[in-house]
Amino acid sequence: MSDMPDRKILWTPSAERAEASRMAAFERWLAAEKGKTFDDYNGLWEWSVSDLEGFWGALAEFFDLEFTTPPSRILGNRSMPGAEWCPGGELNWAGHILRQVDKTPQEQALVVHSETFGGSELTWAELAAQVASVAASLRAMGVGQGDRVTAVLPNTEAAIIACLATASLGGIWSLCAPDMGHVAILDRFRQIEPKVLIYQDGYVHAGKTMDRREVLTTIADGLPSVTHRVVLPVVGDLPDGATHWHDMIGDVHAPLEFTPVPFDHPLWVVYSSGTTGNPKPIVHGHGGILFEGVKQSLHQDLSSDSRFCWLTSSGWVMWNAQFVALGQGATTLLYDRAPNHPDMLDLWRCCADERITYLGVGAAYITACVKSGIRPGHDLDLSALVSLGTTGSPLTSDGYDWVYSEVKADIWLAPISGGTDLCGAFVCGNVMLPVRAGEMQCRALGNAVRAFDETGQEVIGSVGELVCTEPLPSMPLFFWGDEDGSRLHDSYFDTYPGIWRHGDWIEITPEGGSVIYGRSDATINRRGLRLGSSEIYQAVEGLEDVLDSLVVDLEFLGRDSFMPLFVVLAEGQELDDAMRDKIRSAIRSGVSARFVPDEIISVPEVPRTLSGKKLEVPVKKLLLGGDPAKVVNRDSMANPDSFDLFIAYAKTREAG
Repeated sequence: MSDMPDRKILWTPSAERAEASRMAAFERWLAAEKGKTFDDYNGLWEWSVSDLEGFWGALAEFFDLEFTTPPSRILGNRSMPGAEWCPGGELNWAGHILRQVDKTPQEQALVVHSETFGGSELTWAELAAQVASVAASLRAMGVGQGDRVTAVLPNTEAAIIACLATASLGGIWSLCAPDMGHVAILDRFRQIEPKVLIYQDGYVHAGKTMDRREVLTTIADGLPSVTHRVVLPVVGDLPDGATHWHDMIGDVHAPLEFTPVPFDHPLWVVYSSGTTGNPKPIVHGHGGILFEGVKQSLHQDLSSDSRFCWLTSSGWVMWNAQFVALGQGATTLLYDRAPNHPDMLDLWRCCADERITYLGVGAAYITACVKSGIRPGHDLDLSALVSLGTTGSPLTSDGYDWVYSEVKADIWLAPISGGTDLCGAFVCGNVMLPVRAGEMQCRALGNAVRAFDETGQEVIGSVGELVCTEPLPSMPLFFWGDEDGSRLHDSYFDTYPGIWRHGDWIEITPEGGSVIYGRSDATINRRGLRLGSSEIYQAVEGLEDVLDSLVVDLEFLGRDSFMPLFVVLAEGQELDDAMRDKIRSAIRSGVSARFVPDEIISVPEVPRTLSGKKLEVPVKKLLLGGDPAKVVNRDSMANPDSFDLFIAYAKTREAG
C-alpha cells in the first residue's frame, strides 16, 4: 500500500500573486544584498538549514530587527539542547510588535467580535496607549524583570494588552483559557509562582452566560505568591482588594517604554497538554519568538495590508501566533465567539464583514463545516479572503476538496504543523508553490526537518519520525522548575542524541512537501505495516453516520495485535451489524483491509485534551494494563467523564 494520499494539484499561484509575496521579496533581497540566488525553494531551504548564522542574520536584517545592544554573533553554542543564540544581544519583543504605531497610528490594530462585549476596535495609537497604561500599573504593583504575570482571559483585547505590557517590563507572561477547570489552571500557574493574576469573572458562549466567580476565587486563593488581583467584572461586582481592569487602562499619559532584556530572557510560559503528570511549563525567549515570528510571516505571506484572523482559544498556542500578524502591522480580528452559534456560518460571516484576507482554523473545524453542509463561499462575500491556514491535526483530503468547492476555488490553502513546544511550525506553506491534496507545501525555513527511519537514517518518500537536526531560536529555553534539564531532555532528545524528536510521523515528498500521519507513539502497526491513525479517521469520519472516532493498536511485546475502534454515532443511529459492516467497508476501501479493526465499540464521546486532541496514547496505555489513575491527568481533559467508559472496557477485556 502506498503511504502517500492523492497528490493532485488543487491550486497554483498566478505569477502576479507569487511575485507580490513576501517570500519573493525576501528572495530578491537576498540576491541583491547578499548575492544569494537559488534555483527553487528547496535550494533556499537547504541554505537556510546549512548556514544557520547566514540565514537568521539575513532574516534579522531583512526585517530590520533592532537590538538595543547588538549581539557578538548570531549563533554561539549550537548544541541541542542548550544552543546559544545572539550572545550579548539585548532587545524587547513587545517593542518590535508595537513599532507599527509610529507608522500608522490611526489605522486599525485590533478588531474584536465578542459574544460577551459585542464589537469593538483599537487603533495602533489606542493599543499602544493602553499597553503603556497597563505597564505603568503593573510597575506600580511591583512587577519587574523576571516577575510572572498570569491571566485567565478569553481571546479579546485585554489579554493582548496585558501580554504586551508584561513583556515591555521584562516580566514573564502566562495565560489560560476561562473555560479551563480550576485544578488544571492551578497545576499550571502554581509551578511558576506569579505575582499578579488577571481574570474575567464570566463570559457569554453560545448564548449562555458562564459565571466563573467561584472557580476564579478558588484559583486566586490557591496562588499564595499572588500579591495583586486584577478583575474584569462581567457577572458580578469587583471583589474586595482587587483592582478593576478599567483602572489599569485609564492612564492616557503613561509613557510607552520597553525594558531591554537579553535575547534569551524568558518572554512567556506555555504548557503541554499534560495528558500524564503535571503540564510541562515551556519557557520561550524574547529573541527566539521574535525571530520565529518574522520568519512565519514570510510563510503566511503577511504584511501591514493583511487583515488576519485565527480561530483560537486563549489556551491554545495559536493565540500566541496572532502576534505574528500584529508584528507585521496587520489588522487582527480577535474572534471570541462560539463558531457554531447561531449556526456554522458565524465565523465566515465575521470574515466577510471585516474583509479578512487570511483566516486560520483548526482542521477539526473544517471537518465540522464539511459535515454541516454549509457553503460559505456561495452564501457570503468572501472576495477579500485569499489565504486559509489550518492546524491542530492533519487535514483530510475531504477537507481540501470542501475548501476548493465550497469556500473558494482561487484560495491559497496552507496547512501547518508544529506545536506549543517551539511556538511555530516545522512544515507549512509558501504562496509561491502549488497546493497538493493532503500535503503541506514545504519545510519551514531554518527548520532542519527530516524523516528518520528506525535506524536513525533519513528517508524520503516513506514515513518516518519527524526530527529536527539543527537548533532553532524558538526551541524552549527550559522547562520551569526543571533544574537539571532532565525533563526537557527526556521530552525531545532521549531517542536521537543531539537531535530533536517531535513525536509525529511525517513523510517528506521528493518535491519537498510533507504529510503528517499523526503521533508516532500512537501509530498503528499491523504486522509490520505502519499507519498513522489519521488515515483511519479520514475513512471512518467520512461517513455521515459517524461524528467522531478513536483507534488504538494494542501490539505489545509479542502479543498478537488487537485494534479496537471506538465510534461516536450521529443521533438516531445505532451500532448494529449493518453499521459495523458499513464502517469496515469504508476502511477497506479508503485505507486497506489490513487495517479493519478487530472490534468496533460505540461510545458517547471521545476523550480529548483541553486543546482538543484525541487521547490516543492514554487510552492505549490503559488498554495495555496501565493504572487508570496514572495513564491520564483528568484535570487536563476537556471531558474527563468520557474516560470512565474506557476504564470499564479495559476491565471487560482483562476479565475476558
